[in-house]
Amino acid sequence: MLNRDRHHQFVALMAERGWDLLIFYGDTWRKDHVRCLVNVNFSGPQAVAILSRDGEVRAIVTDPWDLEPVGACINGRATLALRLTDGLQAVLAKDAAAVVAINGMEQMEARFVQLVRETTHSDPVSATADVEEIRRVKTPEELEWIRKAADLADRGYEQFVRVCEPGMTEFELVAEVESFVKAHGAEDNFMLVASGGTEVTGMKPPTARKFLPGDSVTTELTPQINGYYAQICRTLVIGEPAPKQLEAHSIFAEAQNAAQELLRPGVDISDVARVQNDVFRKRGYGDYTGPQYTRVRGHNLGLYPDEFPHVLENVHYICKPDMVVIAHPNTYLPLSGYMVFGDTLLVTENGCVSLSKTAKKLFQS
Repeated sequence: MLNRDRHHQFVALMAERGWDLLIFYGDTWRKDHVRCLVNVNFSGPQAVAILSRDGEVRAIVTDPWDLEPVGACINGRATLALRLTDGLQAVLAKDAAAVVAINGMEQMEARFVQLVRETTHSDPVSATADVEEIRRVKTPEELEWIRKAADLADRGYEQFVRVCEPGMTEFELVAEVESFVKAHGAEDNFMLVASGGTEVTGMKPPTARKFLPGDSVTTELTPQINGYYAQICRTLVIGEPAPKQLEAHSIFAEAQNAAQELLRPGVDISDVARVQNDVFRKRGYGDYTGPQYTRVRGHNLGLYPDEFPHVLENVHYICKPDMVVIAHPNTYLPLSGYMVFGDTLLVTENGCVSLSKTAKKLFQS
């Protein structure tokens, strides 16, 4: 479908910046650069949408399967080119001397950027930051899709807890959960997992490791509905939790709650990270809040599962209503190894609400 709200916003952006063409470039890794305007889960190696100042949308697809669904969104103005270079040359031929901006330019192969430059006789500029700024504040329709994804994340974690048992391998557990969420409408699912004790320093794709009594089993579960992601992070213990696991979980729960209590419009995202880290500092684990042990204290969510701004003390961004953020103080602690805890949060006019309904506790299998 064509995202009409974004279409109007992007046309206004073009007028403000003086751009004649705004090119949206996507590939199999970053489809979101195209799907923010033309929301089709394309199959080809690349796809391009081209927005003109007058609001016309054209597209180039590189897989025959994509021609019909993409064309249906933009009144048939889609071109099939098995080689994107051929498609760009043909479609942009009439746009010589146009002022061109590219969303996803940093992701675009250099040869494609050069071809745009040669065909339009102008140096394209990056529109990625401007487009991302618009995308941060979700439309009502986008929020509905994210709510559905958050509900599926909750149900997916229920399945995770239901099937996890001693002797099961990590990849068997992930296969069970992937099967469940895709059977219930997920288009995709970004999922990491880890299991073990204090030797575990982070999450990763699943392995053949078998779960043992006393293991912490962590996951980051991120189903996608109609392009939009929601995420939940929880930790489960095989059997009865040890006192140190319970102590560690209390730190993570307090840190996540501190972020959720603070998050509201006007708050600097750096402070959302700081209040989480302050809990660890207060409890004597400040050394474990840096990049040696943790990546981020959260991030935005939307058409990509790891959108900017990241929740870090050195990242400054003022939060706005209808942003969607996950706050997760995921890190390593010597008490228990790597542990995770996080909910998808919607910024409201007066604070934030959790779209995740899964119990905030240390789960047991």
